[in-house]
Amino acid sequence: MIPAEFYKYIYLILITIITLFVVKQRNDLNLCEGIGKNVWFCVFLILFIGFRPHSPIFGDMMNYANWWRFSSWNGWDWNTENKIFDNIYGFMGSVFPDATPFFVLIAAIYFIAILIACRKLFPSNTFIVYLVYLAAFSTLSYATNGIKAGAAAALFLVALAYRDKIFISLLFLFLSWGFHHSMVLPVAAYVVTLFFKKKEWFFYGWFFCLLMAAGHISFFQQLFAGLSDESGAGYLTNNTTAEVLYAKVGFRIDFIIYSFMPVLMGYYVKYKYKMKDDFYDMLLNIYLTTNGIWMLCMYAEFTNRIAYLSWFMYPIVLIYPCYAIKDKLHPLVLNRQKIVLCHLAFTLFMDLVYYA
Repeated sequence: MIPAEFYKYIYLILITIITLFVVKQRNDLNLCEGIGKNVWFCVFLILFIGFRPHSPIFGDMMNYANWWRFSSWNGWDWNTENKIFDNIYGFMGSVFPDATPFFVLIAAIYFIAILIACRKLFPSNTFIVYLVYLAAFSTLSYATNGIKAGAAAALFLVALAYRDKIFISLLFLFLSWGFHHSMVLPVAAYVVTLFFKKKEWFFYGWFFCLLMAAGHISFFQQLFAGLSDESGAGYLTNNTTAEVLYAKVGFRIDFIIYSFMPVLMGYYVKYKYKMKDDFYDMLLNIYLTTNGIWMLCMYAEFTNRIAYLSWFMYPIVLIYPCYAIKDKLHPLVLNRQKIVLCHLAFTLFMDLVYYA
């Protein structure tokens, strides 16, 4: 078995090599498309991640493995915090002797749902966009550590991709919320964008939230704590200083710079290029809303978990205009390989240098 400490490096090396190969072999990024290649690569990821060793290196994974032998299931229970995830965990805990099949199932939900969303949104460029998503800063972490939120976020992406088929979209919104109750924020933002479409107000709101964070205005954090359940309130009101870099409490300029890139892209696309695309409008508005709410709660502990409620959309928000713009001479179209590589380089820097 591969030692747990090597998993991150193998994953990053694999994604890097495949991305460089695909980008090098084509100018229009149409090489390596085809549902067969996508599926086989997805299957490999499911098996590679699903059968990883039970190790503290993978954070919360160890908790699920340790709780496994204490789990019990007496039929479907609607009183659990995460209606679907908790019941799946309890049921499988009553059937299998260890948690490995459960981790394989969650990995399957995660990687298949992301692939389905990429296939629906980018039918001619599925593989390269899938690679972009896999290379995102948070993707591996939420495949191995925050698996509950990761699976929920992947299901939410499918709901977004099938926004034109309302019943499918509603089903996956429900599944997303059922996997992790925190997805109520993206779901609420989704609903808001269906009825409120003035894009300038979403940008104004994001910058307002940034000013509130810079001024260390804690009113909204306390407000959200009062509206949250016990678990959410604990995150928002516990401000003990953590030693883990992800969980540092304070004004996170690094997180803000990272979060700003899709905002800058959106501003350019909507106000300079004036691209008209209903899906991108919805996606960008959801991102601005959820990321703005994170900034209002920036001084909470483990703020990265709140930020993830917008970051899981990050790669799609960032790369979508590069394929939605029809003008082949537009700078974003001409330079989309460079955007793909810069996105990958950022993740490599963060994982191998900054957080190392």
